[in-house]
Amino acid sequence: MQTKHFKRRIIVAGAVAFLVAGIAPSSPWLTAARAVSSARLGDLGKFRAIAQVTAVLVDAGDLAGGKKRIKDLKKSWDEAEAGLKPRAATEWHVIDKAIDKALDALRVIPPDAAACKRAMVELLAALDKAQAK
Repeated sequence: MQTKHFKRRIIVAGAVAFLVAGIAPSSPWLTAARAVSSARLGDLGKFRAIAQVTAVLVDAGDLAGGKKRIKDLKKSWDEAEAGLKPRAATEWHVIDKAIDKALDALRVIPPDAAACKRAMVELLAALDKAQAK
């Protein structure tokens, strides 16, 4: 019962944010919930940019280069943990696990290109979902 009310509050808060900003969402319930989530986590653009470069390297078959960039992403993500995690711990953990999965895929000897590509797609999707573009 209490969880139901909490979800309603999140949706209402998101709808109010849209009204204040003058934005008309296409799906008010889903979009409002995402807006509240992304507002809490903040701008993930720099992390997504590193993930995108990593995905391009992996798609091009440069798994060694991808491994280096995903390590850079993990380092940046961990350094930002103190500022991000308290804002939205659930979303932070989802992205952290996706980064770890991509890192693990690229560290396997020999790395499986298909598994690396899947891990990068999932990581980018997690970042996009948290950012709620």
